[in-house]
Amino acid sequence: MEYRSLGRSGLKVPALSFGTGTFGGQGPLFAAWGDSDEREARRLIDICLEAGVTLFDTADNYSNGLAEERLGQALRGRRDQALISTKTSLPLGDGPGDWGSSRHRLIRAVDNSLRRLGTDYIDLLQLHAFDSNTPIEEVVQTLDQLVRDGKVRYVGASNFSGWQLMKSLAVADRHGSPRHVAHQVYYSLVGRDYEWELAPLAQEEGVGALVWSPLGWGRLTGRIRRGQPLPAQSRLHDTAQFGPPVDEARLYEVVDALAAVAAETDRTIPQVAIAWLLTRPTVSSVIIGARNEAQLRDNLGAVGWSLSAEQLARLDRASDVTPPYPYYPYRTQEGFAKLAGKA
Repeated sequence: MEYRSLGRSGLKVPALSFGTGTFGGQGPLFAAWGDSDEREARRLIDICLEAGVTLFDTADNYSNGLAEERLGQALRGRRDQALISTKTSLPLGDGPGDWGSSRHRLIRAVDNSLRRLGTDYIDLLQLHAFDSNTPIEEVVQTLDQLVRDGKVRYVGASNFSGWQLMKSLAVADRHGSPRHVAHQVYYSLVGRDYEWELAPLAQEEGVGALVWSPLGWGRLTGRIRRGQPLPAQSRLHDTAQFGPPVDEARLYEVVDALAAVAAETDRTIPQVAIAWLLTRPTVSSVIIGARNEAQLRDNLGAVGWSLSAEQLARLDRASDVTPPYPYYPYRTQEGFAKLAGKA
């Protein structure tokens, strides 16, 4: 397994990490993802550790906290072999203190996550969403206190816009507080919006990307093909409305390109899709998920080999899309510069 720096921090993380969204199976969304019980969760963690996958991602709202419990149970007796990343800020109830990133919410949420995980520290705490109702100074100072208390070691964000992340970094710098070293983002061959603003920001500010849903919300598994109906057991039947949208015509262009490269490399479509992501700037780790051992082992096959420059270029072309304003003029300017022989 390759290990990379998490952003501009000293923390080394594996190129592949494991997401626990399939642990527990509670609620309409997570029930469709998977329902790994304690025994199966431990088996999947065993396989990950054997393969060098040492970073495990979870959240307090995954199956109402059950995913954190299952992860903690699976790591019992070997906590020091793993890095735990968890997230908070999304609603966990209907009360006024059950959502957001206020000092009250964050301290309580971290204490509850520590209890469910059966540990006394969290390696990486990420804000699951931006809280526009809480001053950024309050959020940053609370995260600072959690680090000083030894409950959290590194902090990050998830699903922030560019200005939200940049302002959080600026406030942290102003107060000498811990900066976000990670940004958990959606990024895939059928979802390249990350590249327009967040990737340049991450490159400039030293924020590592932890990629969620690298297979485009289940669309790049190899089971969805041009001219064929959606498989009967696809989770897209129940969860498509929760995930990022995708242009169907471009989806099939990408799948066709993936299938061709997979045939050339004797790899599977998911392995090729993940391998492409691992070549992208600012990507520290790609979070893989699995319902079962077979899916996990297939995803683990995305490392240990390389795509050729021509294959990467082909996948780039198939997945390319013109960015919206104000980003597309920069691409146009680059094109004019090349035509004029100035680039």
